[in-house]
Amino acid sequence: MPDRYAVIGHPIAHSKSPFIHGLFAQATGQDMVYEAIDGGAEPGGFERALAAFRAAGGRGMNVTLPFKLAALAVADSASEDARLAGAANTLSFEGGRIEARNTDGIGLVRDIEVNLGLPLAGRRVLLLGAGGATRGAVRPIARAGAARIVIANRTADKAEALAAELAPHLGGVPLVGCGLAALGTQGAFDVVINATSASLDGQAPAVPAGAFAPGALAYDMVYGKGLTPFLRLARQAGCARLADGVGMLVEQAAEAFAAWRGVRPDTREALARLTVPLA
Repeated sequence: MPDRYAVIGHPIAHSKSPFIHGLFAQATGQDMVYEAIDGGAEPGGFERALAAFRAAGGRGMNVTLPFKLAALAVADSASEDARLAGAANTLSFEGGRIEARNTDGIGLVRDIEVNLGLPLAGRRVLLLGAGGATRGAVRPIARAGAARIVIANRTADKAEALAAELAPHLGGVPLVGCGLAALGTQGAFDVVINATSASLDGQAPAVPAGAFAPGALAYDMVYGKGLTPFLRLARQAGCARLADGVGMLVEQAAEAFAAWRGVRPDTREALARLTVPLA
């Protein structure tokens, strides 16, 4: 009988995870099935669905919104990335225990460095937003050797508090938090990452043109939306290197797959199948 895996969220019908993991399983010869589970909107829905899946022999789960915080809470153990992010997107079930990981930031870094060919070592990185996506990205970016990281948020206090919380865990990489209004005093950045949901609402964070260094990469974590408002703003500021988050989606899935199956799949086919032109 094939091993069972799933992604859980609410809503979940839009998820690309079953398609991605199906490609990975076929390419690596893994005997497994992967399904989507809607955890529902009612309190306790995630926990009940998780328990039922484990009882039916499930081996692991990806977790998406709005259950990433709950996923960390139910875990018996968690990776340091998950603990610092305060959320988990990958659960493994072994010997009656739940192990939690957060592969989002790892997937982001791999997409930038491998797929886009931009090593982060020595780069100045700006993260827009101070929510869960930024929390999950900071440590992997620091681990990649970034020279400096700035978190900018509409509310300065939130960015400053997050920077103060995470800075002791970055091995000495400088981390600063500020308001979007103060970006003009922070200089230019080699990589500017939109970790807000503004693009989903047809908006873009207020980023000054001077924040983009010559040759900078503008990266929107939103994927499949073409030229988002943030990417359009970056292009108008003279930024020629633009990317959306489809590579992050695929690479974080590959990290989860590797944790479960012990083999890291080639991601090129999934990227080719899911990439939408930025136009």
